[in-house]
Formats: sequence, C-alpha cells, structure tokens
Amino acid sequence: MAPPAPPPACPLCEAPGAHVLHQTARRRWWLCGGPCGLVYVDPAQRPDAAAERAQYDLHRNDPADAGYVRFLGRLVEPLLAALGPAPRQGLDFGCGPGPTLSGLLAAAGHAVADYDPIYRPDAALLARRYDFVTATEVVEHFHEPVREFARLRGLLRPGGLLALMTKRRAQPERFAGWHYKNDPTHVSFYHADTLGWIAAGWGATLTLPAPDVALLRLPDSPPAD
Repeated sequence: MAPPAPPPACPLCEAPGAHVLHQTARRRWWLCGGPCGLVYVDPAQRPDAAAERAQYDLHRNDPADAGYVRFLGRLVEPLLAALGPAPRQGLDFGCGPGPTLSGLLAAAGHAVADYDPIYRPDAALLARRYDFVTATEVVEHFHEPVREFARLRGLLRPGGLLALMTKRRAQPERFAGWHYKNDPTHVSFYHADTLGWIAAGWGATLTLPAPDVALLRLPDSPPAD
C-alpha cells in the first residue's frame, strides 16, 4: 500500500506540516502548520475556472441596491478616513460584474479604476501603481495567496493603503458550523493573526476597523537593503 500523501504546503507562507481542521464528504480544510495561520481548501478540491465563473454569475451586486451599498459602507467609511484629503488614485481589484465601490469613492473625490480578472480584465491597470487598492470579498477566492498578495503589494505606492473586506475565520472549535466556508469558491480563510503576518512581512501597519475589514498601510519609503 502506498504511503499517504503529505499535507499540501500552505499556499500563503509555504510552510509544511498542515493538519486537517475540518472534513466533509466533499471537502477538506487544512490549517497551516507554519506562522501565518491560514486555513485553506485542499488544492485538489478547489473549483475550476468554469465552476467559479458560474458561481460569480449568480451574484447580483448592483450600485442601485441600497443594501449592497450599505454593506460596502463598512469599508468605505474607515478607508475614506485613512486616505485623507482627495483626490487619491485607487484601484478596485476584483470589482465583479457590477462595479459599485469605485462610484462610492468617486463621490468623495477619488479617482478609482475597476479591474476584475473575469469581467474587466484590463492588464494595463496592473502595470500602474496606486495610492490605495481595495479588494472586497476577493481574497477568500485566492488559490495562490502568496502570489496574489505579492501582486497587490506591487500595485501600491510607498505609503499606500490596501483595504480588504473578507470575513475573518472562525476559531477552530467553531469552524465546522461557520457558514462562510460553504461557498464553493471560498478557498482561503484569514485570521487576524494571518493579516498581521502579511502586514509584518510588508513592514506595513495593520488596523482592523470592523470584523470583516482590514487596512494595511505601507511605510512611506521602502526598507533599506
């Protein structure tokens, strides 16, 4: 009998030694055995691109939807306070089929471009740098968060802000009953400590103004070699 396959390395900090946090007939969630504390779906059980697109097409995010606008307000309010006087240049990364956040920020005087790898895949926007980048309900979809967070970091100017909205993962003893894990496109789950690990690696300052909002501010100048 062949020996069991080793646990998959963490897709964020790349540490070995993960252990199974929860398992069902269809999915297995691993808890990183290294410093970042990420929980992630087994790589063999992630949805493919077609399945992801089918799920995203069900979303009905609309700038005319008052409930959706209120939802985004949980990020908009602390972000505007952190940005200071307008205008600032920003990018909404993963804006989806109905960009809304950019309009809310434009109303406050900021210039915000919309990018989405499926619905608005303008690669030229990823060749620029911005005062701030937003990613609302995006990072939980990352199959390779080490690569994706490096890309987000590279989009920011010195002193720039990354504004995230994602539900922070439940404690291990509550994970089995946590509804957020059940979306088939949600494959990466972040604790406050995970976000702190990312911020420390960037030399960034982390603030957590709401249970599902995080702001990471880069230093004003890159660290000396």
